Amino acid sequence: MFKNCVFKVSVSTCEWAKKAGFRAIKTMAQTALSLIAVGSTIATVDWKVAFSSAIVAGVISLLTSIAGLPEVKSSEESTK
Repeated sequence: MFKNCVFKVSVSTCEWAKKAGFRAIKTMAQTALSLIAVGSTIATVDWKVAFSSAIVAGVISLLTSIAGLPEVKSSEESTK
């Protein structure tokens, strides 16, 4: 589970931050789009709910990425 955890010395923190940030942005966009699509018109979309939900989804994405990202390779894996 914690194979590529950011707290491991063998994992590049810079690479992890880039990959986790990109993943969080994608999650935020998906969340916002799903909430915007629920509104039948642009005028009926509750923008506060859409943006706050997207931000919460981004924070949760970053927190779950701490356990490890499959996109990030550790130096232990590189030497095998």
